[in-house]
Amino acid sequence: MATDGKFASIGGKCQVDLQCAANNKAHRTIEISEKRLLLRRGQSFDIKVFFKDGFNLQKHMIELAVVTGPDPKVSHGSKIEFHFSDELNVRRWSAVINSVTKNELSLTITSSPRAIIGRYSLSLQHDSKDISYFLGNFVLLFNPWCAGDEVYLNSDVQRKEYVLNETGTIYYGGSDYIGERDWNFGQFEEDILDICLNLLDNAPKYLKKPKREHPRRRFSVQVARTVSAMVNSAYDQGVLQGRWSSPYTGGVYPGKWNGSIAILRQWQKSNFKPVRYGQCWVFAAVTCTVLRCLGIPTRVVTNFDSAHDTDANLTIDNYYNVEGDDIGGSSDSVWNFHVWNESWMARNDLDPGYDGWQVVDATPQEESDGTYCCGPASVKAIKGGDLDHKYDAPFVFAEVNAKRVNWLLFADGTKMKMDVDVLNVGHCVSTKKCGKDEREDITHLYKYPDGSTEEEEIFKKAKISIDEPALEKTLKVSLKVSQPIYLGQTVSVSVVVSNKSSEEKVCTVNFWAKKKMYQGNTEKGNIKTFKKEITIPAAEDKSIPLELSYKDYGTFPDMYYRMRLITYVTDKLPENNVATIKDIGLLNPPLTIKMQNFNAYVGEKTHVEISFKNPFALPLKNCVMSIEGNGLVEDEKSVQFDDVKPNALAKVTCDFTPKKPGERKLLVDIDCDLMQNLKGSLKIDVQKKK
Repeated sequence: MATDGKFASIGGKCQVDLQCAANNKAHRTIEISEKRLLLRRGQSFDIKVFFKDGFNLQKHMIELAVVTGPDPKVSHGSKIEFHFSDELNVRRWSAVINSVTKNELSLTITSSPRAIIGRYSLSLQHDSKDISYFLGNFVLLFNPWCAGDEVYLNSDVQRKEYVLNETGTIYYGGSDYIGERDWNFGQFEEDILDICLNLLDNAPKYLKKPKREHPRRRFSVQVARTVSAMVNSAYDQGVLQGRWSSPYTGGVYPGKWNGSIAILRQWQKSNFKPVRYGQCWVFAAVTCTVLRCLGIPTRVVTNFDSAHDTDANLTIDNYYNVEGDDIGGSSDSVWNFHVWNESWMARNDLDPGYDGWQVVDATPQEESDGTYCCGPASVKAIKGGDLDHKYDAPFVFAEVNAKRVNWLLFADGTKMKMDVDVLNVGHCVSTKKCGKDEREDITHLYKYPDGSTEEEEIFKKAKISIDEPALEKTLKVSLKVSQPIYLGQTVSVSVVVSNKSSEEKVCTVNFWAKKKMYQGNTEKGNIKTFKKEITIPAAEDKSIPLELSYKDYGTFPDMYYRMRLITYVTDKLPENNVATIKDIGLLNPPLTIKMQNFNAYVGEKTHVEISFKNPFALPLKNCVMSIEGNGLVEDEKSVQFDDVKPNALAKVTCDFTPKKPGERKLLVDIDCDLMQNLKGSLKIDVQKKK
């Protein structure tokens, strides 16, 4: 292939300069490579052709030809032949001659804004088709800067964030206390582009019928749907294998991943065997990398208290016995949080009004047209309750709107509906704010305010029943917890029982605390139980303080350190019995990261210091720190450090040599025997040495 300053010989008669560096800079792909021609559709590029024996434009009637795919055909749009014209046509493939001499032909070419994306070859041929000269290869991507492209996004700030930004923030935890972690998307690493194109080539439908499927790559909806299916490995050679509980034998615990690059490279290196393991935020982060790499504006979105409605009845029923155990009875669940993507595109396949952000979810939850994928589903359709619009709008609607009902089952078979702090699902829908390292709440894009007239109308449209207000009881109960709570520290809980009657009441308070996994399940057995009879004067409240020490709760089944607190209060009159549930999360201590150099330069060592406080009254052992960052660290670097004394401040230093200039982000992960996935990040402005 020709590159800047190096001309490829064509049949010994001419040479070509593809001007890769200049074209890539104009097409905003220069971060990927200066030596390969990487273009965005609907945008012009320049090349020069040099003729060894001279060239007569009047004598030689020539045209250009571009081809892509396994069986290029004019009828499929995978083979395009076009003559030179007086001016460029922004709606189709076209070319103009800028200048011509006896030995040099200077050309400007533009592609169609609806062209198939992927690998192309470019040729110069006589219009008689009997002589053809190969000029070079190039890759064509979607173009959010082109008004004629269906992924056009009319905002420089948003394009910088949702296409060009190689790092981002993923939100997790619970709606009570939202955590965040940075992720290295790395979509501009040169080999990542090839891996993303290989991902499309390995889709089952493409492998089965490549001639039919290749032309569909002109449509962002079809590409996003394919990526959604291929990032998970259900039924195909997808990138990631999901696992939601231990053991994680033969793979990596999902919380250990800090970026997409290692995952995609491992998938490619293993000849497309699924990488173990992923969970929702890993699926979403890798999807974001692939779609941004291909040119589709994409962001990562977290929905807290997210419903998984398997039977499509828009109701999530959870059942508990009087010991606080989750006894099943339904395949539905409410996850502490669930992470998906939004991609920006026109929906020319739908009625007008549904362009813009579309939900794309690669986590394998339910089949869609026989494949584990989800979306693109119009966010506008979800908010409007327009559930007949493809793809998978009813499933996404349920994730943010399904009605949640918690039931307490008694030994005699009777059941009682419990009061809960959160009555419905879908809260604090979050994404990284455009251009800032802050959380943006976008719940209003998905649903109207709880209890509003608009919400009631949408529920009627979606056929969700609205319960009549429950009869007022003379007893009420609530759970109060002071936050934030750090891992290793004691959790202080107050059970507050309120007597709303004009008479003194004698009642029994039952309390259970259980460990909870992020997908909604609780562990068997209790962290702590409590039972006490209390007397409450008329029209007064009584608070019962309880403590859950580290000795009580110990280690957790996953990185979210979640607990479910349940309390049940019984009265002499059973109709006054009340219960409630509250989920809480513990946090890792914060990391402090400081650069010890005054400035960071390409090719020179940069030194950083990372510090944190041990929150335990025990020493931390087997301590390992890992760092990575696109343009900063080659792959990942690990450093072991000494044990940390109880409640002491730990300090660790390391160095790395930046490879690329510009604003970069260093990602840090620390693991010890008592605490895993302690994460932090630092922005570093890398300069070129003068």
